[in-house]
Amino acid sequence: MKDIRAGAIQFNHIAGDKEANWKIIQGFITQAAEQNVKILAFPEMCITGYWHVRKLSKKQIIALSEPYPGGDSTQKLIDLAQKHQMTIGAGFIEQAQDGTLYNAYAVALPNGEVFRHRKLHCFISEHMSSGNDYTVFNTPHDCRVGVLTCWDNNLVENVRITALKGAEILLAPHQTGGCDSRSPRAMGLIDPALWQNREENPDAIEAEFKGPKGRGWLMRWLPSRAHDNGLFLVFSNGVGQDGNEVRTGNAMILNPYGQILNETWKARNELVIADLEADLQPMSTGRRWLKGRRPELYESICTPIGNEQDPRTVRFSRKKTPE
Repeated sequence: MKDIRAGAIQFNHIAGDKEANWKIIQGFITQAAEQNVKILAFPEMCITGYWHVRKLSKKQIIALSEPYPGGDSTQKLIDLAQKHQMTIGAGFIEQAQDGTLYNAYAVALPNGEVFRHRKLHCFISEHMSSGNDYTVFNTPHDCRVGVLTCWDNNLVENVRITALKGAEILLAPHQTGGCDSRSPRAMGLIDPALWQNREENPDAIEAEFKGPKGRGWLMRWLPSRAHDNGLFLVFSNGVGQDGNEVRTGNAMILNPYGQILNETWKARNELVIADLEADLQPMSTGRRWLKGRRPELYESICTPIGNEQDPRTVRFSRKKTPE
């Protein structure tokens, strides 16, 4: 890996309005290019919008979906990546050739290549399926990149496997914070009025973003994913009202020691930039721990214990939506 400048985006998408969301995305890409960013991560499903999808019928989700790699959004990413000589990732809804729907994330490279990650733990709709493959690839920037989407990052096994597959930088697109969590000490809803009044009273909403519903929750686990695996981690997220929830943004970039290189808690669309120094990685704690593993002891990690659940039942009770 060589030194490289990375960017993480937080923005408030418009539910179901791909054209409007693309205008925001293109504006941020131009801004990042002007600051010599070479790897840029946008949030999960930011092209289509996110939380409203849980209430859509299968027919309505199909109307928002696109094929990969021939879909309009993927092609736009490829064109922009080549134009700006930048690696760019953004989230969309994919419809596979067999009709299966996925929460997908496309990463376009400046050489015209494109890779796609299907969220491993999809729960947004009963009409959408989880992916079954890890996504790690080389880039023309002399670095190896992995992708894990939102809940994928919560499960420690996924990040460890991504590191073992050679990832040096992890793109972690999310739509999180301010969630109505089942866990009594994790997150919690934010009053939408605070977001709506953010210009008149920015301190009130920023206190929520920095508090236990936003940054405080992230700090309990996100730095450890970077630290324990010796990864640079680029965390992008939605911000602002998303249905009945308010996303907390908190876009940030971390080094392989789990230290924050740059972050924001502002209640607005924002680009966070940091320079990733390659020489930090080889002797980082996590990289040394990877070499100290004893895989012969870990068979039980791969053995079902009988209480595994579909991600949709873990996140919220499944409710039938119309076909």
